[in-house]
Amino acid sequence: MSTTFADLGLPADLVTALPREGITGPFPIQALTIRDALEGRDLCGKAKTGSGKTLAFGLPLLCRIGEAGPGHPRALVLVPTRELATQVTAALTTFGKVRQRSVKAVYGGVSMDPQISALRKGVDVVVGTPGRLIDLMERGELSMTEVEVLVIDEADRMADMGFMPQVQKILYRMTQPHQTMLFSATLDGAVKRLVDRYMHDPVLHAVAETEPTVEEMEHRFLLVHQMDKVKVAAAIARGVERTLVFVRTKRGADRLVTQLDREGVYALAIHGDLRQGARERALADFTSGKVSVLVATDVAARGIHVDGVDVVVHYDPAEDQKAYLHRSGRTARAGESGVAVTLQLWNQENDTRVIQRRLGLQIPVVEVFSNDPRLADLASWDPAATLVS
Repeated sequence: MSTTFADLGLPADLVTALPREGITGPFPIQALTIRDALEGRDLCGKAKTGSGKTLAFGLPLLCRIGEAGPGHPRALVLVPTRELATQVTAALTTFGKVRQRSVKAVYGGVSMDPQISALRKGVDVVVGTPGRLIDLMERGELSMTEVEVLVIDEADRMADMGFMPQVQKILYRMTQPHQTMLFSATLDGAVKRLVDRYMHDPVLHAVAETEPTVEEMEHRFLLVHQMDKVKVAAAIARGVERTLVFVRTKRGADRLVTQLDREGVYALAIHGDLRQGARERALADFTSGKVSVLVATDVAARGIHVDGVDVVVHYDPAEDQKAYLHRSGRTARAGESGVAVTLQLWNQENDTRVIQRRLGLQIPVVEVFSNDPRLADLASWDPAATLVS
């Protein structure tokens, strides 16, 4: 018999609220951690993005904390990126209302004034990036003295992005007893040092490898012609609800958005040259379904964690097999499957063959033109039944 949220010890109000949000049962990381989290234990969760860890720490956190006074939150969630801060806040706000607890994201790149105003009124759960949290602390607008629960989310990415000194600066200020929960895809190196130094007798929970494997998605490799390439991408996007397109350069992303628009396909770009507000709006519109195509560079895509992506299009082929899997994994999140399609020009054949060989794939490269009806439903098309290039 499968475990339910009630079995894990969550209170009735949250157990009732979860199905209203389409959440019918716990993911593995939630089933492993929620009991210990509710008991107030320090814990380490080894889990990757898309595994359901936000609610694994968020639901117990909302159950355990009291009400905040001005500038003195009761819970602090550290995240590496502004996009992740926004997404964690959105996920927790709904259930925070059930528990009469407020949630606010704070991050750099936007005005500090609305964040200060909210903190002065009292915010129960602050979700923030290290730099902005330190700025607010040094201005005297944010105090750690009443934090009951600290969460360090995606600690490995925090280390990769060079934020560990700032994280440690924040933890050093937390002198009062509190519960610490850390979630990371890896628990070695700088992350292990953080655990050893700042956590008290933590319990470790690890879920099975959640990086999507090649078996969890459908793969298509299409030989296209330069003059027809945009039209092929447009034909693919028209056939599904949500398409994520990867390109290698910021300029290429903007150019492709303009070209898709000429084909009658409304798309938005997300890359490092855009202002933070524009990136957030593009991601929000894509997440909500307001826009069905998002064109992203590899770096900007680190902050994209959206379920329900039908097709990932490698408009520019991935640089290697790791990049291919990381990109393609956006269409195999939270137990869903999807299609990863690579658009290959004649002079890129060796690149894609190397990727296939390293991933253990043997998939025909099929020449297509934009008027090919199979582009409207790549999931049901078997390339093995097609003449190979």
